[in-house]
Amino acid sequence: MEKTFREKIEPKIRAKNTRLKTCTFSKIHFGEKCPRINGVKVYTKEIDRRQVTMDLQICYIGDCEIHMEISRFKVGVKGIQLRGTLRVILEPLLTAVPFFGAVTLFFIQKPYLEINWAGLTNLLDAPGISFMSETIIQDLIAARLVLPNRITVPLHNNIDVSCLQFPVPCGVVRVYLLEAENLVQKDSFLGAIRGKSDPYAILRVGVVQFRSRTISRDLNPIWNEVYEFVVHELPGQDLEVDLYDEDPDKDDFLGSLLINLGDVMNDKLVDEWFPLSKTASGHLHLKLEWLSLVTDREKLREDKNGLATAILIVYLDSACNLPKNQFEYSNGEYGAKKFKGNKYLKQKMEREPSSYTQLTVGNKTQKSKTCSFRKDPVWGQAFTFFVHSAHSQSLHVEIKDDDRENALGTLVVSMSQVLKEPEMTLDQRFQLDHSSPDSFIKMKLVLRVLNIEKPDPLSVSSGVNALKQLPVPVAEKGGNQAKYFPPPKTEASKIPQVTKNSAVPEAEPVRKESNADLTAHENLAGPVKDTAADCIEPAGAQNLEPQPPATLHARILPAPSMPALQELGLAPSIGSLGSLPSSCFDLSRTNPDLHNGTNQVDVPLGEIHVTVRYASLRQSLIVMINGCRNLIQCSTRGIDPYVRIYLLPDKRWTGRKKTTVKKKTLNPQYDEKFEFFESLEDIRKRKLDIAVKNSRPFISHERKELGKVRIDLSKEDIIKGFSQWYELTMNGQSRQ
Repeated sequence: MEKTFREKIEPKIRAKNTRLKTCTFSKIHFGEKCPRINGVKVYTKEIDRRQVTMDLQICYIGDCEIHMEISRFKVGVKGIQLRGTLRVILEPLLTAVPFFGAVTLFFIQKPYLEINWAGLTNLLDAPGISFMSETIIQDLIAARLVLPNRITVPLHNNIDVSCLQFPVPCGVVRVYLLEAENLVQKDSFLGAIRGKSDPYAILRVGVVQFRSRTISRDLNPIWNEVYEFVVHELPGQDLEVDLYDEDPDKDDFLGSLLINLGDVMNDKLVDEWFPLSKTASGHLHLKLEWLSLVTDREKLREDKNGLATAILIVYLDSACNLPKNQFEYSNGEYGAKKFKGNKYLKQKMEREPSSYTQLTVGNKTQKSKTCSFRKDPVWGQAFTFFVHSAHSQSLHVEIKDDDRENALGTLVVSMSQVLKEPEMTLDQRFQLDHSSPDSFIKMKLVLRVLNIEKPDPLSVSSGVNALKQLPVPVAEKGGNQAKYFPPPKTEASKIPQVTKNSAVPEAEPVRKESNADLTAHENLAGPVKDTAADCIEPAGAQNLEPQPPATLHARILPAPSMPALQELGLAPSIGSLGSLPSSCFDLSRTNPDLHNGTNQVDVPLGEIHVTVRYASLRQSLIVMINGCRNLIQCSTRGIDPYVRIYLLPDKRWTGRKKTTVKKKTLNPQYDEKFEFFESLEDIRKRKLDIAVKNSRPFISHERKELGKVRIDLSKEDIIKGFSQWYELTMNGQSRQ
């Protein structure tokens, strides 16, 4: 490392500017403390079996000292702290040593960074300046090591590094930021309107971040905005949402939300009220759509609301024979500018260019890194652009000199040209316009159509006719408290329209129901029941026609009791029935036709084998679902069992775990592991709710829940662990 600093980094700094020619590293000491790996997670599912994928929890609290002298000034660093999750991918797997062809490294999110400066750079430790300097360095790290940027090191010959370093993204998630309610009151100081907040939201996936508009003086804000994120890595990437109260000095925190995008990809469509964490109260209404990337040109249709219909992936490789001198284009000819009498400027013009590339699609422009003093620069970067009209839009490329800010060459590629190519992929050298006759740029252009995935009708809590809804909220210690929900409305509000230019939904001119109306009916709901059968009688519901997804924008909530519904003049809808997690239904009420036509309590429902232990180093509860035996045959066509797990009292969709579905068997074998990341103290207060279910068609009347078991973790030695067979019952309680 010291050799690298003195022989490579030092000469590059000196060549950057004439004022840095005296730059010298006076002290290079990397200290006695080495980086630490706090934990390793190896993925065994949802990944390609031809690779090894693992996450390393990196922590470096270093005592390094690096001092540098420039003229008479002394600058340096005397300590660094770095924390983050580093993903390591080993692929492709080989049959001989070293057993894999390349190593790919990247941070899933920006790592935490703190620097202690020395010498003149002590000024950077000043309040305000310290945050700004560390943010700049974090951005420099993100430009190389945070998704979608990766470092790939080949370990074997004949390995195509570009395919490993720049894979096609997993898909696109479209986030509808709709509204929030019951936010915390923050503006209570003198001169402000008491009991209000000015909320705005920050949405983030990886290094891409958007900020919503601020809604003034409202604890129940309505945004109706749409954002689109490219998802590069699953499992791994999450959607982060933070809410703040805008203030003149420092914005106050109103709550946050973290959503696993892998679950969104599996469920295709999520429309739900999410409780905010790290706050006393507040819920956020989001609608999430998963869009897959396909090469079917027939699915390419212009969106009437102005949303993206495709994405363009640009793999920027290199350029060759860029001109040294600044060229100008006039009267149809190229010619070098003359600089008579200016010796310094003439010398500057004769050296090799420090070039970067500027790429533009529509109104979005992205910039590559700068390759210093090379006429044949190699960038090796990937960029993604959302495309709204593939038949009319174009990619504009401009190569510029970083020192002189003049164009070294330009290029325009029409999307329609890429559309005609096989697999909608164009990989070639392009001759540059407004440049030397032998100047070329090498790029690979990949166009993919955004296809809106339809929800799986077999999914437990998503489907065309059953939008997700939040089960009974959990009162967290020091966090968001449980609340009761109002009854469903007779009409569902339509999805807000989106303007073509902004791609942001427009609020409806007249809102049919206000938050005040919701509050007025809140007392009719009463306490939420443990089972849906206690709340709703399903008679007659099957005759109601399900609403199409576009009209199911309103929140579908646990229904009140039948007297309350009759008082309002409302009938229970199939939407409210289907949206409830099926674990909320009582076995004895949802399907009275048990095995052999009986409904006796003592009917054996089968057994499930569970292994549980607490991993102290990982701070997580590990639950292994080994298998089931002698399950009940409740269908003439056979059953397709799977297992669903909740860590009570958390019954939110985001906290649900489930196994794969085993086809046509009464003795399924799973051997699948799940983790709940909670402290040991908290785990000892919780219960495991494990249900065995039958994956049947959504509209089927076949039995859904085959049996369940509840394990009180306060009565078990979870540090030592336990593994045993449990008898399945209707209510999860052991038979007396």
